[in-house]
Amino acid sequence: MTANEPNRRRFLARLLAASGALFLASCDRLSGTVWFPKLLKSGEKLSQATQHLVTSRHSMAQEFTEADLSPTFRSNGTANPDDERYQFLAAGEFAAYRLKVFGLVEQPATFSLDELRALPARSQITRHDCVEGWSAIGKWKGAPLSALLARVHPRPEARYVVFYCADPMDAEGTKYYESIDMEDAYHPQTILAYELNGKPLPIANGAPLRVRVERQLGYKMAKYIMGIELVSSFESIGEGKGGYWEDQGYEWYAGI
Repeated sequence: MTANEPNRRRFLARLLAASGALFLASCDRLSGTVWFPKLLKSGEKLSQATQHLVTSRHSMAQEFTEADLSPTFRSNGTANPDDERYQFLAAGEFAAYRLKVFGLVEQPATFSLDELRALPARSQITRHDCVEGWSAIGKWKGAPLSALLARVHPRPEARYVVFYCADPMDAEGTKYYESIDMEDAYHPQTILAYELNGKPLPIANGAPLRVRVERQLGYKMAKYIMGIELVSSFESIGEGKGGYWEDQGYEWYAGI
């Protein structure tokens, strides 16, 4: 090492720090422009389009046999919503539960749990992959979301299905919500599950109703569903990114 080497290193470190500060300042200024956020959004759309080309959204997730069932099925996220209305419904074994379906539909409707059970049912044994790194295999039974949509008749401009949930996620009472597009909504393995492993869905796993979107990660599979809205965009919902965790920086499309 020469005598001038420490000076060169200090100079390079200062140069990199200054460059980084300049870059961050530039990004901050760019985020305040009209065109830069649109450019980022177009990049996200390009990424989603590329995913469509590489992996068919119509393909089926792997299904297993009862011999493959996990001994226990963990609860992801909230295990018992701290919500007065939800606790009232749970105390009555969800007899008073009503699922409200509204938004861009021709026939808004509400459904009791019995009415949801009266819809055509589908059973599937699939693996749940949590973003936290664990997996479990369970047998789910529920109404295909497509059967519910057939009852309410989505309008042509509907692009997304938004699930509103009972579980508060913070001290301000922000409720969990999640969304999928119409392509996933009509996928045959997308169901509104009310049973797990042959028994009524436990509270820890989302009773009385949770969505199963089998080709996506666990945070997309909203629990404690209280309402479903069909929308053309997310502009007026939360931070406008399509879900509670997406508002915190998660990817909106969590396909696997």
